[in-house]
Amino acid sequence: MEATRISLVQPQGATRLVVASEPDGWLAEELAPWVAGRQIFVVTSERPWQLHGAALHGALGAAAGHRVLPVPDGEEAKSLAQAERLWRALCAEGGKRDSRIVAFGGGSVGDLAGFVAGCFLRGIAVCQVPTTVIAQVDAAVGGKTAVNLPEAKNAVGVFHHPELVLADPRWLATLGIRDLRSGLAEVVKMAVLFDLALLERVEKTLGALERGEPEAWGPVVAASQTIKAGVVGRDPAESGERELLNFGHTLGHALEAGLGFGRLLHGEAVIYGMLFALRLAEARGEGAEVAPRLRRLLAALEPPPLPALDSDDVWSRLGRDKKAREGMQRWVLVDRPGRGRVAALPAAEVRPGLKEFLARPWGSC
Repeated sequence: MEATRISLVQPQGATRLVVASEPDGWLAEELAPWVAGRQIFVVTSERPWQLHGAALHGALGAAAGHRVLPVPDGEEAKSLAQAERLWRALCAEGGKRDSRIVAFGGGSVGDLAGFVAGCFLRGIAVCQVPTTVIAQVDAAVGGKTAVNLPEAKNAVGVFHHPELVLADPRWLATLGIRDLRSGLAEVVKMAVLFDLALLERVEKTLGALERGEPEAWGPVVAASQTIKAGVVGRDPAESGERELLNFGHTLGHALEAGLGFGRLLHGEAVIYGMLFALRLAEARGEGAEVAPRLRRLLAALEPPPLPALDSDDVWSRLGRDKKAREGMQRWVLVDRPGRGRVAALPAAEVRPGLKEFLARPWGSC
């Protein structure tokens, strides 16, 4: 695909985003000036490094030197213990204020690496090279970095924007269908709120996307990054419009924490979060134009059945959500296709239907 280039102007400067699949040397061409003469620390996990590490290694030739720092796959990477291990490695290897971090892998690797970069010596530069759908379409863009606590997802973090985001849709062909569908949930989240043409594209090309075909994914990744960059550029601190990108995440994060991180993939938890948000909107007489269409598409993504959960435990975790306010929870509701809003809802409006939803997430919507 022809390269798509996006500029995101944010409080720390500007982020340059590139989505490309060819020529084969495009990654080195984009990355070489950024790494030239610098000490580079590559934060990655085993699978992406085995599959795609050669491409990145070849792009680091201009660096003064580089060190690969492996971390676990998935949510296991996002802990304070892993962050401390990386900070100590940076110190031991002589990391300086002008050293740079490359995050190479999925969304969890990017979250951890961005958090580590944002805190080390009060902030060093980071480049995101995402290799999964969730990372390419969402997590690598926007500067939100965090690690988890046992009590809550993304409970400790900082805003630290990458200077570069370099995404190659060809890498998505190595993912399994469950990871592809999980990533598609994030695409659907953005499309239903901001880009109905993208939503239609996903509906029409769902089979090709589920097969990981780069030709199908290229325009989807580019459109998703364009949406995210636009929203973040207008609301970098998440004080208004950017909150809409949390559609499905209020309950989704509580489900991930309640089940133990990793039992549901992030996008799978977000699917259930979107379903519950649709239920809340319909109870208020909203969303009738969009709910059937969105439910059909989410059902086609075939998330695994929701395991048994204690509704009281989930409720307590909702209270720890970082978006909550005293006495109220903030929920993203979709009014109609292409338009959403953030609603502060009292417990009396949310809690009664939660237990039923957790037992019958599809039937109770």
